[in-house]
Amino acid sequence: MSEPTSELNLDIPVFDADNHLYEPKEALTQFLPERYKGVIDYIDVRGRTKIVIRGQISNYIPNPTFEVVAAPGAQEDYYRYGNPDGKTRREIFGKPVPCIDAWRNPKARLELMNEQSLDRTLMFPTLASLIEERLRDDPEATVAIIHAFNEWLYETWQFNYEDRIFTTPVITLPFVDKAIEELEWVVERGAKVVLVRPAPVPGLRGSRSFGLPEFDPFWEKVVEHDILIGMHSSDSGYQRYRNDWLGGDTEFLPFQPSAFSQLANWRPIEDAVAALICHGALSRFPKLKICVIENGSSWVEPLLKALKDMYKKEPQDFLEDPIEVFMRNIYVSPFWEDDLPALAKMIGEEHVLFGSDYPHPEGLAHPPSYINELKGAADSTVRNIMGGNLARLMNVPNEVIRP
Repeated sequence: MSEPTSELNLDIPVFDADNHLYEPKEALTQFLPERYKGVIDYIDVRGRTKIVIRGQISNYIPNPTFEVVAAPGAQEDYYRYGNPDGKTRREIFGKPVPCIDAWRNPKARLELMNEQSLDRTLMFPTLASLIEERLRDDPEATVAIIHAFNEWLYETWQFNYEDRIFTTPVITLPFVDKAIEELEWVVERGAKVVLVRPAPVPGLRGSRSFGLPEFDPFWEKVVEHDILIGMHSSDSGYQRYRNDWLGGDTEFLPFQPSAFSQLANWRPIEDAVAALICHGALSRFPKLKICVIENGSSWVEPLLKALKDMYKKEPQDFLEDPIEVFMRNIYVSPFWEDDLPALAKMIGEEHVLFGSDYPHPEGLAHPPSYINELKGAADSTVRNIMGGNLARLMNVPNEVIRP
């Protein structure tokens, strides 16, 4: 397990790119219009509460009430040392813990951040990531539910809590005009970052790439407002491709992974970034800032190699050198166990962001302990990765503000 914060020497600003909240049952339903009230529901199944989407029970999140959860950092040893004893997933997670107030509301979270020596953080939802894929054939319902969630998020957490907690409202893209409307709504309420799912955009005529000119009016507004785009790992719909190999018809179950499914975990984000580059969005809008969160970094080198090779063979298909586009527009918050020096050398230290994934079990129990992964790095590099880079992207001061 990582070192307790009290044992770390943290005299530098710390801005975490990946914290999470745990939603209560009403997060998706409290502000839902009457006509969509039956789309989201909760039922009891043999003593356990399950979320129901249009009458279909989802096991994407085993306990969607989050009354008890896996302990923060429960999988640290698993990711650091592997699983030589072949423990089951339940054994690795260990005994669940009650969900504390700091994972439910911003005032308590700010107090915890002070204890953890965190100055600022991005705050991502947990449950909301299941919505878009399970309603991919009903984009109108998707838009309504996402807006209802954003209303709950703003009422409960705000989008900018005391210039220290920046929650990430969700923008869904099936209808470009509605996406712009939602963007304007969250910006008016103080949002400095929004969450866009790294996946093809479903619509009434099938799915398509958000890098196509059809979406340019949305990206233009993002640039106009100088908003950071967060692309956090999610259910990007790739389970249906895995099912073609597995011979099944199951939903994506992140807490019940197989060796086969884990080998392809990087495909959604690689495809998403490739689409933004190859379909020209990042060239038409060179000031777009795309922050890739909790998708690791193993996909970066293969994508760069593929782009370099394709540009050599088919330069006429690109508006500019795709490698230069990546290095200009893409920022990566890797898994804490990734080779951080290698990533910094590959894409530049200014494009690497510290993210702890707290309080999820696959994250760090003590977020600032991430600094231990940077031992031996120059002081300027440590300061950049631990917060300076994200502060610049967010246009906030890079300073120690915790008591």
